[in-house]
Amino acid sequence: MEIKKSPYCEPTMAIDGAPAVLGFAPVQNLLNLARVNSLWPITFGIACCAIEMMAAGMARFDLDRFGTIFRASPRQSDVMVVAGTISKKLVPTIRTLYDQMPGPKWVMAMGNCAISGGPFAYDGQYAIVNGTDKIIPVDIYIPGCPPRPEAFIQGLLKLQTLISKGTMDANRRAEKAAGRAKK
Repeated sequence: MEIKKSPYCEPTMAIDGAPAVLGFAPVQNLLNLARVNSLWPITFGIACCAIEMMAAGMARFDLDRFGTIFRASPRQSDVMVVAGTISKKLVPTIRTLYDQMPGPKWVMAMGNCAISGGPFAYDGQYAIVNGTDKIIPVDIYIPGCPPRPEAFIQGLLKLQTLISKGTMDANRRAEKAAGRAKK
C-alpha cells in the first residue's frame, strides 16, 4: 500500500506497519469554509433594488439554503449589500455602517445606481454619488435595473467562491481601504 504525502502534514504514527496520515488543513482554509456557509448581509436597500433583494430572501428563492441570513445590525453582519441610488447625504451613514461591521467584511453593489449612479448620474448633478466604490471598497458588482433575485443569488455564490478560494482576505481589504484613505 502506497501512501501519498500530503502538503499539510507528515505521517506521524504507524498502524499495523503502515504509516497513518493525519490530515490537517491550514486554519485559514477552515475559517474560509465557515465564512462561506454563513454569510450574514446587512441590508442597505435605498431604492427599487431593495425590493428584489427582499424577494431573494422569500420562499421562492430561499437564501437560507445557502447559509445567508439578513441581519439588521452591522455588528452582526459580514456582508454589506448597497442596493440603490446613493445621495451625498447618505455617505457618512454608509461609512459609519461599514466601519461598525467586524472583519473580515465584504461589500456588494447591487443595481446600476449603486454601481455607477444609474440614470441619475449626469454632468452637472450635485446630489448623487457615482458608485459605491467611491465611498467604500466593493467586492462584487451586480448589474441590472433592478437586478433580478437570481442575479443577486449569483452574486452571493460568486462571493462564496472567492472566499472559499482564499482570494478575499483581510489584508487585501486593509490595503484597499488604506489606498482610499490616502486619496
